[in-house]
Amino acid sequence: MRITDIEVIELRVPGWTGDTFDGSYDNCLVLVHTDEGISGIAEVDSVPSVIRAIVEAPRSHTHAMGLKQVLLGADPSDIEGLWDRMYDLTSYYGRRGVVIHAISAVDIALWDLRGKILGTSVGRLLGLRQRDSVLAYGTVYPLGEAPDDVRRNIDRGLALGLKAIKIVADPFWREDVDVAARLIRTAREHVGPEIRLMVDAATAWSTAEEGLPLMPIFVENGFSWVEAPLPVDDLDGHARFQGYGIPIGGGDLGLTTRYEYEEAFLRGRIDIAQPDVTMAGGLTELMRISAMAKRLDRRVVTHGYKSNITIAANLAFLSQHWRDEPLEYSTSRSPLRWNLTREAFPIGTDGRVDVPDRPGLGVSLDRETVEKYRARG
Repeated sequence: MRITDIEVIELRVPGWTGDTFDGSYDNCLVLVHTDEGISGIAEVDSVPSVIRAIVEAPRSHTHAMGLKQVLLGADPSDIEGLWDRMYDLTSYYGRRGVVIHAISAVDIALWDLRGKILGTSVGRLLGLRQRDSVLAYGTVYPLGEAPDDVRRNIDRGLALGLKAIKIVADPFWREDVDVAARLIRTAREHVGPEIRLMVDAATAWSTAEEGLPLMPIFVENGFSWVEAPLPVDDLDGHARFQGYGIPIGGGDLGLTTRYEYEEAFLRGRIDIAQPDVTMAGGLTELMRISAMAKRLDRRVVTHGYKSNITIAANLAFLSQHWRDEPLEYSTSRSPLRWNLTREAFPIGTDGRVDVPDRPGLGVSLDRETVEKYRARG
């Protein structure tokens, strides 16, 4: 079997302007096709037109090649070897950032392809299955500016059956700690003691001084972790959030590959790596990050705010992961979030999502949705 093409499909919800921090209203699908008519699918949480350019770019020289030229004619079965080849032959302009995003998508599609060829789920290909379902936590964004907003927006997540909810901080929190504390306490009072709560600072704080005053409030209200307290490059600032008795997560805002996560662990002192499988290097690199985290006695909780394709990839990883960690379950209202695949991942009465056991990722594209939202021109 040989790779015959890498297809890139750009999607966008009409009228979307990109004025808020929500990547679920556009998308970039990557399909790896073979000469036996079997294809693997993936998506990437990045800029679709840039991903297309990286995939389709003509060769500049031996270490500055487009991914299609790297892989055309290759045997798709050696996924780890192909990952290393893509990394090497893009090293002149890649190694981190958006080139790794593109490699991530191709890698996920190759895993989906392998599973389809072998008739086995990707989760079972990655390792010994540890669980058949995973606790879902929903990201509620935006949270709102008043207690009634908080209750109403959290109710959207509770209506899905979520037993764990991650609220997202807003930049106005830095201006008035008392207002922010009131919203945090409202969230806890509204969900009660049985629902897990987390918080994603997500660029709300630009310095440690802006976020540290709220750490005792998160501890007081039993938050499971504080995520992305600062911009990803401020690793020394991340380290300052240690010592409050609450785990600190990081990486979802742009870290790629195990090399960057190692620095986040050692210099940034983060407790939880939060790689996005579509950005950090795909499933191949996610497994490498996981192995490093285990060696350093740290955790991995995957990021994912796109569609059911990313959910399926994360479920595959989490099903065999050495620790029972939760699945990020986007509550976005984008039709691409819910309708891009023919399969759905409902939340059970226990707040958990079943891990698919179909060949590959266990999802297939809804062609009507693809054509409806395909970006043209």
